[in-house]
Amino acid sequence: MKELLRSTDPTVIAFASALLSGEGIEVFEMDVHMSVLEGSIGVLPRRLMVREGDLDEAEMILRDNEIGLGRS
Repeated sequence: MKELLRSTDPTVIAFASALLSGEGIEVFEMDVHMSVLEGSIGVLPRRLMVREGDLDEAEMILRDNEIGLGRS
């Protein structure tokens, strides 16, 4: 799995997941339950992961939909 997107905005993660799933790309969201540690203030980013073979296509889909690839 490769990191595709990192964001503190849950709506961006949800939109990106829906776009990719609609194109048949399996996604996995990491760090969803970190709010327990941070107190639900939204400081820690969530990560969206895809298979390595799907990474290029997934990046292109997000770029076409003007979703920034906020990776470190």
